[in-house]
Parts: sequence; structure tokens; C-alpha cells
Amino acid sequence: MRIEFDEPKCVAAGQCAMVAPGVFDQRDDDGVAIVLDATPGPERFDEVREAAAVCPAAAIRLVEA
Repeated sequence: MRIEFDEPKCVAAGQCAMVAPGVFDQRDDDGVAIVLDATPGPERFDEVREAAAVCPAAAIRLVEA
């Protein structure tokens, strides 16, 4: 799995960072999400899928191999 993140679409809601804190974080200055691990291991797939599903701006796209 690879994460593609559309930063301009991010509304800084923080849902991704709450659901998958090892994969996403937020910038301190504006709250926009940061991808910490663009290719997470299989043990994180469920939380990454949930993070993408709860993103209110649909800024997270998952490319599953």
C-alpha cells in the first residue's frame, strides 16, 4: 500500500492523525496533515484505510498493490 496525499485539499481536521498516529501527524503552524510513512506495513493497513475513509476532504488516496 502507498499513500498519496493531496495537501491543498486538507482542511486540517486531524481525523487521520487521530486514527493512524504512526502514519499521519499535523503541522504545528496550520494543522495541515503530514504523512509520516507513505508506505506503511501490513499491520497498519486497517487504520490507514479508516483514516482515508474519515478524511472530510478526501485528501488521502490509497494505492493498493
